[in-house]
Amino acid sequence: QVQLVESGGGSVQAGGSLGLSCTASGVTYRSNCMGWVRQAPGKKREGVAHIERAGGSTVTHYADSVKGRFTIAQDTAKNTVYPQMNSLKPEDTAVYYCAGAWGIATLYPLEPSGYNYWGQGTQVTVSS
Repeated sequence: QVQLVESGGGSVQAGGSLGLSCTASGVTYRSNCMGWVRQAPGKKREGVAHIERAGGSTVTHYADSVKGRFTIAQDTAKNTVYPQMNSLKPEDTAVYYCAGAWGIATLYPLEPSGYNYWGQGTQVTVSS
């Protein structure tokens, strides 16, 4: 059974940076893709960063709301992804979930319904 464990998160002032990580355990083959999805109070889940292997290359996708500020990298040997969040804004405050797709095709990057495994979530709070 695949398990995703997140680390990092916490509180930071606006303009600051935070790095997260997510490690997958219990895997017997590489995921099709991994990503980060956030949910703010009273709002629906929003995919913010996505990484996958396509045609021998690594491809990333970002939500417009974080493009230019967030990046995502992957260490396939460690089954770990590393999102880096820079120039944080108060509206980035949310619970951030690591997610991944094993054994299924993900047609739409960043779409939360495209992932079939989820971490427990980690809180990120940005104060003004």
